[in-house]
Amino acid sequence: MNIRSAPRTLAVATTALLALGGVTACSDDGTTGADPQRVDVVAAFYPLQFLAERIGGDAVKVSNLVKPGAEPHDLELNPGQVGQVAEAELVVLLKGFQPALDEAVEQNAKERAFDVSTVQPLLDAAEGGHDHDHEGGKHAHPEESGKAEEPGHDEGGVKDPHLWLDPTRLATVGDKLAERLGRADPDRAADYTARAKALRVELEKLDAEFTAGLKTCQRREIVVSHTAFGYLTGRYQLEQIGITGLSPDNEPSPQRLAEVAQEAREHKATTIFFETLVSPKVAETIAAEVGAKTAVLDPLEGLSSGGGDYLSVMRTNLATLRTALSCS
Repeated sequence: MNIRSAPRTLAVATTALLALGGVTACSDDGTTGADPQRVDVVAAFYPLQFLAERIGGDAVKVSNLVKPGAEPHDLELNPGQVGQVAEAELVVLLKGFQPALDEAVEQNAKERAFDVSTVQPLLDAAEGGHDHDHEGGKHAHPEESGKAEEPGHDEGGVKDPHLWLDPTRLATVGDKLAERLGRADPDRAADYTARAKALRVELEKLDAEFTAGLKTCQRREIVVSHTAFGYLTGRYQLEQIGITGLSPDNEPSPQRLAEVAQEAREHKATTIFFETLVSPKVAETIAAEVGAKTAVLDPLEGLSSGGGDYLSVMRTNLATLRTALSCS
C-alpha cells in the first residue's frame, strides 16, 4: 500500500465536497486523478515550480498555477485550479503575493501548504531602494509603491516578496522544501535532501558569479521599471531606482517620471531596465528623455516564451547588468 494513499483519498474526498458550482479537481487538460507513485505538488509561480521540480525530481508531479508569459501578481483561479489546490498533497506558495491563492489555500488546503515566506523574514519594500544623500536614508519611493494594492502589510509596512532574486535565500527555501517533501513522502526523504544539497551547490556557484561579476563596476545604480530587485541589489551592493513600486501595474505619476529621469542623469545611467512580462513603454519614455537605451532585467516571476530556467535567466541578468554598469 502506498504510504500516501490515505491522505490522497482524503484530499480527493475533500475536493468532492468542495466541488460546488462546477469546481472539480480536474486539470486544465480535462484529466482527473493523480499518480499514486508521485507527490502531487501545486506551485504558485515559476521560481517555486523550479525548486519543487529540482528537489522533487521524478518523485513529484508539479503543476504551476501561472501559465508561461502571464503576470503572477494578477493570478485569478478558475474552478479547475481551485480543485487542483484542494486535491494537491502539497501547495507551495508565498503568502501575500497572490491573494486569490491565499484564499483557496485557507479554504481547501491549509494543512497541506508550505508558505516559503516563513523560511526567512521578508525584507521591507524600502530596503534595497535608492539612497538619497539629501534625504538621509534608503527608500523605494513609497508614494509610488502601491501600498493599497500590494499585499503583505505588517507593522513594518509593505513586504517585498521577491526573495528568489538572492540565490542564497532561494537555497535556504530549497532546504526547507526538501524537509516538507520528506514529511509528505518519508520513504524518499533522503533523496529530497540530497537533491536540495546539490541544488544549493549550484545556487552558491551562481551567487559567487554575481559577487565576482559585480564587484568592480563604474556605476552601482540600476533604474528599473518596478522595485522587484531589492534582494538582488542588497546582496550585491547595488541600488535600485524604481519607476514604480512593488506592483508592476501601477502607473507612475508625471512627477515620479521626472524624478527618475533626473536621477538617471545624475548617475549617468546608460540603461533603463524593463521586464519580460510588463510593457516597456514607460522605460522607453525615460530612456529617450535621458539618452539611454533599454534592456530586459528579468525578475523571474515567470518564464517568458524564450524559455530557459532560473539559472540561465539569472546568468543572462548578470551579463546584462555587467554591460549596463560597465563592470570589469
